[in-house]
Amino acid sequence: MENDDEGIFHYEHVSQVPKSIEKYWWQRHDIFSKYDEGVWMTDDAWFGVTPEPVAMKVAEHIAAAAPPSKKYIIDAFAGAGGNAMAFARTGRWDRVFAVELDPHVLKCAKNNAAVYGVDDKITWRHGDCFDVIEKCFQKILPEAVIFASPPWGGPSYMADDIFDLSTMEPYSLSDIYNPFAKVARDIALYLPRTSNLNQLATHVTKDTKVQVTHYCMKGASKALVVYYGDFTFDAAGPT
Repeated sequence: MENDDEGIFHYEHVSQVPKSIEKYWWQRHDIFSKYDEGVWMTDDAWFGVTPEPVAMKVAEHIAAAAPPSKKYIIDAFAGAGGNAMAFARTGRWDRVFAVELDPHVLKCAKNNAAVYGVDDKITWRHGDCFDVIEKCFQKILPEAVIFASPPWGGPSYMADDIFDLSTMEPYSLSDIYNPFAKVARDIALYLPRTSNLNQLATHVTKDTKVQVTHYCMKGASKALVVYYGDFTFDAAGPT
């Protein structure tokens, strides 16, 4: 187990793992196929990481469906890097930009991108994603897709049959969508599988399209992605 006193770990045995994240550690090879090659995590980062097969499928769908004029993708809540690495692995983008607020989680993400051999394809930014996107990415925004996998408020969201996105913490659906919609047209949001579809529909306007897709692993839905903007899917939707 590695620990640099910043809360960054590479747990090698279940005896090292806090009880609260044991179930995630047991799934570590589903979450990161290269976990044993030196993936770093903070304890909190386990709750928000996208499992690698899901991250790759989402990345492939965005790569195929985004307008050809889009050259860049911005991962607004990069976490430990799972989605940003998947975007980089598609080879679709001139550059992947990834923003993370927690400096220790960002350190994990940079390390993990190196483990996967895509660190040269990602530009990392530390800070609040809303501020960073507005201040640092203005020139590329017309040619960018924004992807956001925000915090869902912890595992408690799983208790709801229909998840109320207005109570999602620390950011509600409107808190996330509205600032991004002011600066970009093509936005993909990674949200709980039980998200209220009526709430998602409130952000659809007459000149925008929306596609909602569930992503499954081992026969179980893990999350959904709502695609706002000019994404183009065939009649059957993403496959």
